[in-house]
Amino acid sequence: MRRGAAGGARRSRRGSAAAGGTRRARGRNAGGTPAGAEAEPPGPGPIDLGAQSGRWAAFQERHRLSCEEAARLLLDAYEYRGLVKHTGGCHCGAVRFEVWASADLHVFNCNCSICTKKQNRHFIVPASRFKLLKGADNLTTYTFNTHRAQHTFCKTCGVQSFYTPRSNPDGYGIAPHCLDDGTVQTIITEDINGKEWEKAVREHKTIRDMSKP
Repeated sequence: MRRGAAGGARRSRRGSAAAGGTRRARGRNAGGTPAGAEAEPPGPGPIDLGAQSGRWAAFQERHRLSCEEAARLLLDAYEYRGLVKHTGGCHCGAVRFEVWASADLHVFNCNCSICTKKQNRHFIVPASRFKLLKGADNLTTYTFNTHRAQHTFCKTCGVQSFYTPRSNPDGYGIAPHCLDDGTVQTIITEDINGKEWEKAVREHKTIRDMSKP
């Protein structure tokens, strides 16, 4: 925020100099921008918290948070209201993630060839609600057939705790059995006929929407 404010001040001074009749640099327009180049958009200014300034400062101090940490906490609480933050990972602990989802999970049990082999029960979330906390360099990926599904798993222990489903390439399929204890209330399991994958996904009324923010 301070950088944006400072940038705005610098632009303001250049504008004032031009308006005051000082010599303009050759090849620049009135705003000091090189001729033909687009003007830089103004950065965000300081936030005026008004009557909430005292509460904001007390909140930061009480929880020992930086301004960014406090803002993220409150934005998460607003944007993900009604959801809980689950954490989980692989068996050896090399891969860890967090995901915002309902405490009541809707889990798919697919009977396609690979889901049957590895018992790939999963619930689907938008990519924006998933965050890999560690282990990106410890993941490897298996693909087959259309190569749209990205079956990611830990190189060390072999556990797939999440993957990118063919049905929802803009989201993630999360293994509920790889979540830490304490945040899941109920699990509803829906069988899906992966042996006739195209037909099953085409006729399903909600699966495509589950990865939309």
